[in-house]
Amino acid sequence: MMKRMAIAISAWAMLAAAAPAGQSVEALAWLSGVWVQEKQGRWTEERWAPPRGGVMLGTSLSGSGAVAREFEFLRLAAGPDGGVSYWGSPGGKAAVPFRLVSLSGREAVFENPAHDYPTRIVYRRSGDTLTATISGADGANAMSWTFRRR
Repeated sequence: MMKRMAIAISAWAMLAAAAPAGQSVEALAWLSGVWVQEKQGRWTEERWAPPRGGVMLGTSLSGSGAVAREFEFLRLAAGPDGGVSYWGSPGGKAAVPFRLVSLSGREAVFENPAHDYPTRIVYRRSGDTLTATISGADGANAMSWTFRRR
């Protein structure tokens, strides 16, 4: 537990220098809603609550047919320095921070260069379509999900 906490604190410190100035969780309100991808019998849903009190909470659930196979708890929140981070907790594991490094219109880029994979998470919204992409450094080994608003 202490080792995980030390890693998280170290990652947080490394990311602090990369934060875009003046960003807030409220600027990410465009992520709010229920987003669904259904493809070849598999499905993935992301649900994001609207921002409240400087926090957005989300969940991701994936499966096939009537069986859920994977889940993740998600959180967008400002840290002590005011920089916004995306915290992912796949399968209920310890949350890992990804610092908001770019926000332009309806595109947000989060990075954690100290994480094994992914090191980058990108969300892009166009109308009722939301694309989430995870990748390694410089976009290597990218995987994307294209969601429709439910």
